[in-house]
Amino acid sequence: MAQHLLADLIRRTGSVVIDGAMSTALEKAGCDLNDKLWSARVLIEDPDKIRQVHLDYFEAGANVAITASYQATEAGFSERGINPEAAYDLIAQSVTLAKQARADFLARHPEKDPKSLLIAGAIGPYGAYLANGAEYTGDYHLTDSQYRAFHQLRMKALVEAGADFLGVETQARLDEVKVILDMMKEFDAAGWVTFTLKDSGHIADGTPIEEAAKVCGNHPLVDAIGINCVKREMVADAL
Repeated sequence: MAQHLLADLIRRTGSVVIDGAMSTALEKAGCDLNDKLWSARVLIEDPDKIRQVHLDYFEAGANVAITASYQATEAGFSERGINPEAAYDLIAQSVTLAKQARADFLARHPEKDPKSLLIAGAIGPYGAYLANGAEYTGDYHLTDSQYRAFHQLRMKALVEAGADFLGVETQARLDEVKVILDMMKEFDAAGWVTFTLKDSGHIADGTPIEEAAKVCGNHPLVDAIGINCVKREMVADAL
């Protein structure tokens, strides 16, 4: 049975503090992210910097660390000559780094409740892999089987590495989200889903927000729904 650790934490505390941007923090640490792999490049080149970013966010009061796997995909790594087995290991490492940061934080702060510190395994959309801004426009389309093949290895790696839940992030297309939701059932993994917006009434692909919210809200493994990476005025109008 899937654990609903995020929902449980929200029920216990009433709110949850999520970490900040991974990419901005890595750039401040001297990493060059001018790359199609974005922050996933650091998984290859300097993974301890990712662990330090997670630790810094825990120290700043975050309850949730989002893994550096938003842009980490089998397809993206394949373009660098990295085979599926090595890609799996890199994606799993993104969970391990967050776990190490959590353990380091708890060692420094033994008074903290371990159940209040969670790891979200980040799952970006296919549009993020394209690295052309398509996750903000929804300007792409795959078949269900193609979406499934794209997400399979990452979801498997995140779940098997022990992410507490899945962070389905910055989604532009409801058809893609529906495939991911089916896969969450297969992996028996709970999580949140966040969308990008076209305007205050529609997600990026033009689907009404109410429809997207209904699809996710009726899913037994979705613990939270949100929007991100949109203009502030859109958020105010959408809410």
